[in-house]
Amino acid sequence: MSNILNHTFNTPYTTAPFSQIKNEDYLPAIKKEIQNTKMEIDVICSNSESPTFENTIEALEYTGEQLDRITSIFFNLNSAETNEEIQKLAQKISPLLSEFGNDIRLNEVLFKRIKTIWDNKQELSLTKEQSMLLEKTYKSFSRNGANLPQDKKATLRAIDSKLSKLSLTFGENVLAETNNYTLHITKESDLKGLPESAIETALEEAKSQNKEGWLFTLNYPSYIPMITYADDRSLRKEISLAFGSKAFKGGDHDNQDIIKEIVQLRQQRAELLGFKTHADFILQERMAKSPEKVNAFLEELLEKAKPAAQREFKQLQDFAKNTDGIDHLEKWDAAYYTEKLKQQRFDLDDEKLKPYFKLENVIQGVFTIAERLYGLRFKESQEIDGYHPDVKTFKVLDENNELKAIFYADFHPRAGKRNGAWMTVYKRQYRKNGVDSRPHISIVCNFTKPTSTKPSLLTFNEVTTLFHEFGHALHGMLANTTYPSLSGTSVYWDFVELPSQVMENWCYEKEALELFAKHYQSGEVIPMQYIQKIKESSTFMEGMQTLRQLSFGILDMSWHGTNPSDITDVKSYEEQAFESTTLFPSSPETCMSTSFSHIFQGGYSAGYYSYKWAEVLDADAFELFKEKGIFSKEVATKFKNTVLSQGGTVDPVELYKEFRGKEPQPEALLRRAGLLKQTS
Repeated sequence: MSNILNHTFNTPYTTAPFSQIKNEDYLPAIKKEIQNTKMEIDVICSNSESPTFENTIEALEYTGEQLDRITSIFFNLNSAETNEEIQKLAQKISPLLSEFGNDIRLNEVLFKRIKTIWDNKQELSLTKEQSMLLEKTYKSFSRNGANLPQDKKATLRAIDSKLSKLSLTFGENVLAETNNYTLHITKESDLKGLPESAIETALEEAKSQNKEGWLFTLNYPSYIPMITYADDRSLRKEISLAFGSKAFKGGDHDNQDIIKEIVQLRQQRAELLGFKTHADFILQERMAKSPEKVNAFLEELLEKAKPAAQREFKQLQDFAKNTDGIDHLEKWDAAYYTEKLKQQRFDLDDEKLKPYFKLENVIQGVFTIAERLYGLRFKESQEIDGYHPDVKTFKVLDENNELKAIFYADFHPRAGKRNGAWMTVYKRQYRKNGVDSRPHISIVCNFTKPTSTKPSLLTFNEVTTLFHEFGHALHGMLANTTYPSLSGTSVYWDFVELPSQVMENWCYEKEALELFAKHYQSGEVIPMQYIQKIKESSTFMEGMQTLRQLSFGILDMSWHGTNPSDITDVKSYEEQAFESTTLFPSSPETCMSTSFSHIFQGGYSAGYYSYKWAEVLDADAFELFKEKGIFSKEVATKFKNTVLSQGGTVDPVELYKEFRGKEPQPEALLRRAGLLKQTS
């Protein structure tokens, strides 16, 4: 019987036919497409004509189109709608793809053709985009072992295969530990301090598992209210330790040995390719260029933020002592007393704001902002297949009613979905044979579900998360490039967060908030004094918040910027890395690294600093919007033409300077964070 995955999808806009795919379709389909792609590559290698950009570089770029489609579907579902069967398949499929990737990159005949073109590039009259594709193609081979002798190529293959399995196992362990824990409350008095919405969600969670009382989980919409509002300190401690000890308790789901193995293998791989460390290898292809530059950047921000963080921590300690007689502030007190102090100082809390942030209104708001800035319209479509009933699907149209993208949005937590929020791609944009093939983009979040009495009401933090992921989505939707590997978010990792982080700025602007922040019952627009307080409180405890982000970047560089062969104990190594950023006492039961999915499962190894790096870019970029008006068509068009549409076709430093007319200034970030005046 024919496998649906091995054919061009006969669906509206060739979207993924989720409801027709069976789990057993994936492995044979992927094996078949690997063979098909190998045949396409054989045609390139056996071409008797001299290598040219068209018959080698461009031909290679367009190979494996169906393989890309299938694997993007499979791995996206493994993150957003997984089960045991999919996880087992992933353990088989990942090494196959890793091996196949190496088959291509270590193909000597193919590399010889590519190298011939690379060595003669000065004689070719290539466009900027063609030059970038040639450089990216050549480097993807040379940086992945094409110049190595045979024995070392075999070692590299073994390392890559092992790494692909280990990162999957790391993620499976974190998901299992997240799903395995519940805090079961049976006494109503234990719920004191918690918002009504969190209590209602916990009640429904308990009912769904046929239990009396209330169930809290480690999924963010359940965990965050408990750690932020529960008056019972012992319950905050219990759930905090459960959250912080994920995959750090021994047993089947422990990630400590996996981390040690991952960092050792990454180091071996870097050395094999002629680099000092994994960070040196990664950062060669980033705006930052070197570990020294990243460490100097983190150090400079630490110097600015630490005095402010220490002052804020002292304020928090004093407040907790004066309020509740707490002598030693612990990690499980941080969110609770920060929220209390914020309420006292600004008379503002999430529960006051949530009624104004009904999910559907926020979605409509972000759509309206995208329309005003970039001329996009979002039309919900019932004809496009989703992979779960929660998933909403949209056609994205431009001013001329032309299709720009297909957009999937998946907002609520469930057992098969990993925590957090992310943007992803089911099909990239590219041009081939004169046809502009438009992208299929998705954002995945974990927001509070609607209950029987209330719609999904977002915290302000969730509003900024939605805007952040939507910023990534715009980067994908507005892509306007020839080659798929240079399209959309295929940019340097420390540039990819600029479109997402700049988008968050609109959440703080009166003109934007008035478009969507309306009370879910009365329809009343959010009061002006709340908007003022959102702005005033946006830099509240910013020193501590900055220190926390820097600590993650420093930990990442610590794992990947030094030789890890002497590391014996994950926890003590982590504590050493955190030394310069530590405010709270350490808990022996917890370890950040064992669930640090960004760097051990996602693509952020030696790249976590990118969030702060991109904040410098976004603060500087948004100052231009503020100067000309936050809905300035002129600035938006310039941002679209220089940043959002260009993907990885041009060096990001050039793109940014073309947009802004100058290099980014870190002072813009320090001004916005309120750290300049505090440290001057």
